[in-house]
Amino acid sequence: MDLKSILKRYKFVILWIIVVVIIYFFNNNFAFKVFENAKSSFMQMLGVLPPIMIMLGLIDVWVSRESMMKYMGKESGVLGVFLSILIASLAAGPMYAAFPFTKVLSDKGVKLSNIMIFLNAWCVIKLSTILFEIGGLGYKFTFVRFLIDLPGIIVMGYLIEYIMNKNIFFKNSKDKSI
Repeated sequence: MDLKSILKRYKFVILWIIVVVIIYFFNNNFAFKVFENAKSSFMQMLGVLPPIMIMLGLIDVWVSRESMMKYMGKESGVLGVFLSILIASLAAGPMYAAFPFTKVLSDKGVKLSNIMIFLNAWCVIKLSTILFEIGGLGYKFTFVRFLIDLPGIIVMGYLIEYIMNKNIFFKNSKDKSI
């Protein structure tokens, strides 16, 4: 790789470093706190991503594309929605850990609505999070939130798939009917 491609690829990281250096000259304590927070986040990510990548490698090898298409593909119906929610609710880890998994789902032929349902379910109905929520906010609150979120994530998944298939927001700039 040449220098130009490296600068283009890592422009936001380089910009972040420049901003932190500038902040250091005005308030070095704040700059050290920014650096410590970034270091902490990076270390957390290093602890989460390797097991996720191992799991994804195993899924990629053990689960065939045909099986994923059968159970979560275009013709999967309610079963695909159920599996998307089930897999996401049993998952553990922060949201950024879900993105490599969605890449595998996409490569295996899972339909877009099921991928979106998976991502939304990962955020709002993970079993580990629900247990903490029940302990902190009570089972009534958690149950009501679950009843609202569950249909919401399904509707959002299908809505996103509809928008992407109709190209509502991505029309060709030459099309004057907009």
